[in-house]
Amino acid sequence: MGETIAALYVAAEGAYANLPGVDVWDETRDARTYAGPWSVVAHPPCQRWGRLGFAAWRRWGGEHNQPGADDGCFTAALASVRRWGGVLEHPAYSYAWLAHGLPWPPEVGGWQRDTSGGWCCRVDQGNYGHAARKSTWLYVVGGDLPELRWTHAVGSHQVGFFDRRGKDRNKPTLRRADANATPPAFRDLLISIASGVAK
Repeated sequence: MGETIAALYVAAEGAYANLPGVDVWDETRDARTYAGPWSVVAHPPCQRWGRLGFAAWRRWGGEHNQPGADDGCFTAALASVRRWGGVLEHPAYSYAWLAHGLPWPPEVGGWQRDTSGGWCCRVDQGNYGHAARKSTWLYVVGGDLPELRWTHAVGSHQVGFFDRRGKDRNKPTLRRADANATPPAFRDLLISIASGVAK
């Protein structure tokens, strides 16, 4: 797949494991300490940045449940992408975007420039093989921006709770591991973006 890239905040045995040209940074390596030199694909933890994270904090309280309590992972991931080039991925409507001054929400159907020279977009992983729609926001620095599959994915399953608007809107709920998984086609797209960063 070209140049070596670093895959940050990924599972040791996940989608990026054992791929040629991919340096895997799982939890034991602590991706917050990444110091280059390769461009990155970053998947920082999202549990404390999403809508459900806010709901959990309101319900259960606790410092560990506070919105944004990710031990600096998103901040470090963003810094790595800006320093070394590459792509950062987070769920759509992640409040990390607001907290870090990224365009909220990114435009649908194309790339939107931010004030730091990066580019944001929204894309559905369901268009790349995920069983659910799994709307995702990307932040890219460096390289050429690919034309993505911009249409809204339908998906055969859903992530999270059942839709309260009625049974006809509900789909089978994915197991957590399946919901969190990155489909191979989407992983390869992210790797290609990071690999295209000029050195």
